[in-house]
Amino acid sequence: MEKSELLKTAALAKLKLDEQEADKLAVEVTAMLENFSLMMEADVEGLEPTTQTLQQENRTRSDSPGSSNLSNDLLDRVPEREDRFIVIPNVI
Repeated sequence: MEKSELLKTAALAKLKLDEQEADKLAVEVTAMLENFSLMMEADVEGLEPTTQTLQQENRTRSDSPGSSNLSNDLLDRVPEREDRFIVIPNVI
């Protein structure tokens, strides 16, 4: 990438570059563009597009009830209850 193109792009992005930064960035951007051109040469005919590199599925558990005694076990542990309701002090 030419330095003038780099400075114009930096100005559009509202970036301020001094001469040393512009020289260094021009070399780095040129190397990136060369790598991109090498990637364009890769044969990808017939490959399925992907949105991520790891083909993982969500890890979900089945939606089935656990122990049927769980609610009873929890209610047995509360300090005060009335039938199946937990009694709490009034807060005013």
